[in-house]
Amino acid sequence: MKSKKIMKKLGDGSIFLAFKLRKNRTVPLILILIGCLFLLNGCTPGKAKEKPPEAIPVKVDKVKLQELSETLDYSGDIKAQDEAVIYPKVSGKIIEKVKEDGALINKGEVICYVDRDEVGLKFQKAPVESTLTGILGRVYVDIGQNVTANTPVALVVSVDKVKIELDIPEKYLPKITLGQQAQISVDSWPLKEFTGSVTKVSPVIDLSTRTAPVEITAQNKEYRLQSGMFAKVRLVIETRKNVPVILREAIMGHDPDNYVFLVQDKKAVYKKISLGIRQGPYFEVRQGLAEGDLVVIMGQQLLADGVSVEPEETKE
Repeated sequence: MKSKKIMKKLGDGSIFLAFKLRKNRTVPLILILIGCLFLLNGCTPGKAKEKPPEAIPVKVDKVKLQELSETLDYSGDIKAQDEAVIYPKVSGKIIEKVKEDGALINKGEVICYVDRDEVGLKFQKAPVESTLTGILGRVYVDIGQNVTANTPVALVVSVDKVKIELDIPEKYLPKITLGQQAQISVDSWPLKEFTGSVTKVSPVIDLSTRTAPVEITAQNKEYRLQSGMFAKVRLVIETRKNVPVILREAIMGHDPDNYVFLVQDKKAVYKKISLGIRQGPYFEVRQGLAEGDLVVIMGQQLLADGVSVEPEETKE
């Protein structure tokens, strides 16, 4: 048999293979292919080195020491410390009004007069007197109106002090004590904060709501707090001084598995933390961080431990 020559061009060079297939002496094709692959690998230029991953831009904030207070925020209606509904002692017709709504009044002072309608009695107007010193909150009757001993004529309130009743959940009651300070705010005076204190804590818990009534009392010498106003009350139940705090935005995970990412030498560092009390946007860090640590507050969703970062610190 005539010999055959098989030639094959490999790669970009001019490499040729020549071989003969003779009778009773064959070379498996697979070996030829393997050899070609080795030659190809030897001639192929080396791969270019991969570029290092780019740093991830993040915003960071320093851990700082601060005073935090844990508070309970509730709302309620303001009531006068003392209130009295005034009734006439006799039946008849209102013939004269002496005081109007909002007037200051002393105990025993006349609010209005009633013309008795009792037959056989000489005409003599009967006074309706206040039983309380305070402010005439409301006069319910007009001249000419018939009244009886059961007709409410006026409401007198003593507002030198006012009170607010709150229903506090039982789990917080151990932290509520008599004399404890409370901050009070009302819509009528948005820039002013009033100070009150706890004057009553009920020893009985409502079985349906698991709450107990707590009374807050506040001085009201300027009469700015009026009966019926809606008030917001903040009770301070715990204060901690010089504790490391971080912003809410830095915290990842859920209790008890909270964590943050620190920035050290432009690398993200996973750090598990333990949290304490909260005030506004700040959380106390009880374990895991120290003053001056840089924590990521924006961009941490893209991070993993050891990833390169490009930090930008927030301005004070």
